[in-house]
Amino acid sequence: MEKKLLKKLTRIALVICGVALGVSIFVPMWSIYLQAPQYPEGLSMFLWSHKITGDYQIINGLNHYIGMKTIHEEDFYEFKILPYALGFFAFLCFLAAFLNTKKWLYIATGLFMIFCLAFMVDFYMWEYNYGHNLDPHAAIIVPGMSYQPPLLGSKQLLNFVAYSYPNIGGGIMIGVAAILATLAFIEFKKPKTV
Repeated sequence: MEKKLLKKLTRIALVICGVALGVSIFVPMWSIYLQAPQYPEGLSMFLWSHKITGDYQIINGLNHYIGMKTIHEEDFYEFKILPYALGFFAFLCFLAAFLNTKKWLYIATGLFMIFCLAFMVDFYMWEYNYGHNLDPHAAIIVPGMSYQPPLLGSKQLLNFVAYSYPNIGGGIMIGVAAILATLAFIEFKKPKTV
């Protein structure tokens, strides 16, 4: 009978991934920075799994002039879901290590990849709506101008440069995705034993 047990190193890596995903609940996931001549020290906003921190109230005040919606934690349904989703995937990594089968490694990897893709699409759509659905009665209107922050990297928005990139939690998610994909590939290529 064919055995589909995981390598010991794979099981250890799965446990590490589970612990890392648990940690990601309690650290910032994403960072958005704004720089402009009138704010040489910059303005920052940090998105966590369950809250927003940083200078987002100042950003709200500035965005009012160009008709952008204000940012409020209660507007993000993701904050109600994301901590539990990360906890679920941490548990799934532990479960795959405990059950010690390729099947559960593949299940954990596949579901986490789908989750990460959905997470990025959702974040992009939030940024798109935030930057395009502007108040037509705003004090400053630039015809044809939208203010969507970049998903990743930097972008000039009037006299501001906006930077967007993963913070610790986002880095953990990217790292876990890479590790799970690598583990699944290695286990798939591993010679079968009987």
